[in-house]
Amino acid sequence: MSQIIGIKANGVIYDTQSAEELGINGNPIYFDNSEDSLSIARHTCAHLMAEALKELYPEAQFFVGPVVEEGFYYDFRVHHKINEEDLSAIEAKMKEIAKKGEKITKYYLTREEAIQKFQNDDLKQAVIRKIPLGDGRLSIYTQGVFEDLCRGPHLPTLKLLNAFKLTKVAGAYLGGDEKAEMLTRIYGIAFADKESLNQYLRQLEEAKKRDHRKVGVEMELFTFDEEVGAGLPIWLPKGARLRRNLENLLTQALIERGYEPVRGPEILKSAVWKTSGHYANYGENMYFTTIDEVEYGIKPMNCVGHIKVYQNSLHSYRELPLRFYEYGVVHRHEKSGVLHGLLRVREFTQDDAHIFCRPSQIASEVENIIDFTQKIMQAFGFSYEMEISTKPEKSIGSDAVWEEATEALKGALRRCGIAYKIDEGGGAFYGPKIDIKITDAIGRKWQCGTVQIDMNLPERFALTYTDENNSAQQPVMIHRAILGSFERFVAILTEHFGGEFPFFVAPTQVIIIPINEAQQEYAKELRNALLKVGVYAEIEDKNETLNKRIRNAEKQRVPMIAVLGAKEVEDREVSIRDRRAKEQSTMSFDAFITLTKEKMREVSF
Repeated sequence: MSQIIGIKANGVIYDTQSAEELGINGNPIYFDNSEDSLSIARHTCAHLMAEALKELYPEAQFFVGPVVEEGFYYDFRVHHKINEEDLSAIEAKMKEIAKKGEKITKYYLTREEAIQKFQNDDLKQAVIRKIPLGDGRLSIYTQGVFEDLCRGPHLPTLKLLNAFKLTKVAGAYLGGDEKAEMLTRIYGIAFADKESLNQYLRQLEEAKKRDHRKVGVEMELFTFDEEVGAGLPIWLPKGARLRRNLENLLTQALIERGYEPVRGPEILKSAVWKTSGHYANYGENMYFTTIDEVEYGIKPMNCVGHIKVYQNSLHSYRELPLRFYEYGVVHRHEKSGVLHGLLRVREFTQDDAHIFCRPSQIASEVENIIDFTQKIMQAFGFSYEMEISTKPEKSIGSDAVWEEATEALKGALRRCGIAYKIDEGGGAFYGPKIDIKITDAIGRKWQCGTVQIDMNLPERFALTYTDENNSAQQPVMIHRAILGSFERFVAILTEHFGGEFPFFVAPTQVIIIPINEAQQEYAKELRNALLKVGVYAEIEDKNETLNKRIRNAEKQRVPMIAVLGAKEVEDREVSIRDRRAKEQSTMSFDAFITLTKEKMREVSF
């Protein structure tokens, strides 16, 4: 049996020592790869890393070392510059310490005692200021030569840690403040057994191969330019074609589902952002400018523009629901440290829609969105899960309105038979939401789309419709994005498929290779026929050997390669290499055109 590492009682996990101190009886927690166990183990491993750092760099001072989605990290100050090459030495020291089996103990100090104890450590003073007052006591965990302020829980001994790996070094501003000191941050991962660790490390290696920043450059999808600015992607022709293919599929599906295209301005007077609440609740993430002595805000979201579309005319209950969509370009003031390829940028395009409906229509509209989402995820082979995010600390609107909206989302998911998690306090400032999280081909989870119920903005902008009794009523506004943004979704797709995109969205679907000059006209005829049916084709006719041209085409990860020689011209045939099916075949000119048309139509949302 696995060793007990803690006690769970009333939803709280206590380390064994704390449980004994408090006389807590509950369910034992065992050290395995469950979420609770790994959280405790990784937190402990962060302290193990800190102890190793303290032995290697005695002058080291420590800030915080939390558990995060990708494992754990510690932020610290040290006089030496630590690089990736130093991680192996730190890791070796961690293993050496872990083998000693040092016990982890816990004791308490009053806040005043803690301030006195760490009076010469400004980082610890910063940590103490962040800790809520509580009962006035602060807990400290100690092991070997290391101790730190920490609420725990932890493993009872370091000997339990034998499957860990340090993964990367980064810089981190003190407290996340860009104006503050830059500390060193080391990330690591830990599991209950070495097999799970090795599986994770294999996944990391596979992720490096699939990294959209690497694959995107190789495939010439997009680029970034320092002269243009950080976080501002430049879409190259192939990447733009990939986006267009996604847009075309979405647009057809949206039209069939009763959505109408609209477009709002990208810059609006700050007065409307104040009315919406964005100015007060989201202003630090916005860009502002002044025109004719009036302040304007560049839109971080499309909702206000769509509200203005709704306000353009009077509406009857018979018109509802009204569904507006826009591939809206938005800008957000992201810190430079969090920018990451296409996954985190400052300018991006949302597949955004807003639905204005009656309260009685919320359930059916949310269910329709969920059905739409499922079809898109299935088309790309994603598994997915959904999470409801509730009222955050910084929010607008009454508790009653939030409760009504949250229950509407829960009810819709229950009726669709979808299990969901709750993210307490993770909602948008104007309403609760469903977050759509997908799992890719190598098991990583990504946040993509969202469905948000909003009863606050309609009230703030005094939106109305006329009901059956000719009385003015307030509509409900549903914010909805399924892909999230084209930038982020393209990054995820690229890594999910490793650049081997399905035929229906691939930036180049067919590369045509004439063996020599004599097949040029036939190649042009084939390309033109493909273009007419919506299949993008290129002719690879560089002055290089046939084998090299085929290799170049394969490097582009194009789904199909058509090789044309004298026999193909004479018989009006096409010799096909299907990369995804890993098959070679020959078919007639017309049959090939028909095949590609069918491949373009094999998926619909």
